[in-house]
Amino acid sequence: MTMPPVYSVSQVVAMMKDCLEHRFPSVDIEAEISNWRVYPSGHSYFALKDEGSQLNAVLFARVPCDCRAKLGDGRRVKVRGRISVYPQRGECQFVVTRIKVAGEGELMAKYLALKEKLAAEGLFDSARKRPLPRLPRRIGLVTSQAGAVVHDMCRVLTRRFPNLQIRIFPAQVQGADAPPSLIAGVAYFARNADWRADLVIIARGGGSFEDLFCFNDETLVRTISACPVPVISAVGHETDFTLCDFAADVRAGTPSIAAELAVPLLSDMKKHLGEASEALSRTLRHRGDIEGERLERASKRLVNALRNAGDNAAQHMDRLSERLSLSLKNGGSAAAQQMARFAERLDSAVKLAYERQVSALEKAAARLKLLSPYAVLERGYSLTTDSSGAVVTDASQLASGDAITTRFSRGSAQSTVSAIADEA
Repeated sequence: MTMPPVYSVSQVVAMMKDCLEHRFPSVDIEAEISNWRVYPSGHSYFALKDEGSQLNAVLFARVPCDCRAKLGDGRRVKVRGRISVYPQRGECQFVVTRIKVAGEGELMAKYLALKEKLAAEGLFDSARKRPLPRLPRRIGLVTSQAGAVVHDMCRVLTRRFPNLQIRIFPAQVQGADAPPSLIAGVAYFARNADWRADLVIIARGGGSFEDLFCFNDETLVRTISACPVPVISAVGHETDFTLCDFAADVRAGTPSIAAELAVPLLSDMKKHLGEASEALSRTLRHRGDIEGERLERASKRLVNALRNAGDNAAQHMDRLSERLSLSLKNGGSAAAQQMARFAERLDSAVKLAYERQVSALEKAAARLKLLSPYAVLERGYSLTTDSSGAVVTDASQLASGDAITTRFSRGSAQSTVSAIADEA
């Protein structure tokens, strides 16, 4: 009995290469482009697909092509080329020698039609998009629980702002079962009264146009548009656009970028807070100095006014005394009555001048009190200094065991630090 020959892998691949390349030196194909990628070399790698199969293909940069700018995922094309087999990998590849656009692919046609419909309804209008919360404390992630995407987002979020609550809704992100799963995730964070999110991120990593097509589902897009919580859409890479991106309040090029957009850096916030506190202290000190100078000038004016009023009153009394003496010498009772009236008028004038100056002084003192840092203490706040007398504005300035002094509106208290809590 004759045994069948035994071939090496290299021999089998060589036979495949010889058979395919010689039998199909030139083939015309009409198909839809999928997973289109252009590399820095100018070569384009993609797949030609129909309902049942797909074939890897390459369009080298040297091949003349006047429609290259129009090519991309979902584009239907007619191509001519040859089948090539790579011996090292045993893989087939269709090398394109001529290509022209044959029309939109079925998926791309659905995508464009739905995009036009929803845009006409106003779902993508920039006027309805809301700003993201400045500091969300609860963030809901709608994404796959497996893979690097969710781990990358959580790592970036907690690195930027550690005091966050993050909840993940594990969803399907590819295939026919993905849209209902993604819809359920968005609805969960929109309606959960026990754990209401401040921000929702719907995300997945890169993929082909077909892989990401579940994010073009009409019901999902409408759910995102109607979500009462602000939504960031982070699907695919920078060059990938889905209808979820247009419906969301903010579109992020990648999931990691979405995490960076979601929360600020805690260190930046502390820095800005410290700068604002110092600027406020400088302003209060400056205004206090100004009002103190105003009060001092007002006091001097009051003293001078009172002194002048006294001098004028004395001079007036001297004149009245002279006139009274003259009248008495003449023995006229009418002169005595007139002198009494003049004395009353003088007394009233002195009192009025004094009251005006006192009122001006009280108003100046009230303005100074409003701008005084001590007025803040009277509203229930306190001022804490360390053992050197420096004002404490951040818990990081202290250590356990430090002695501190707390000043209140009335009096102060000495205490020792037992624990430090860094709460943003």
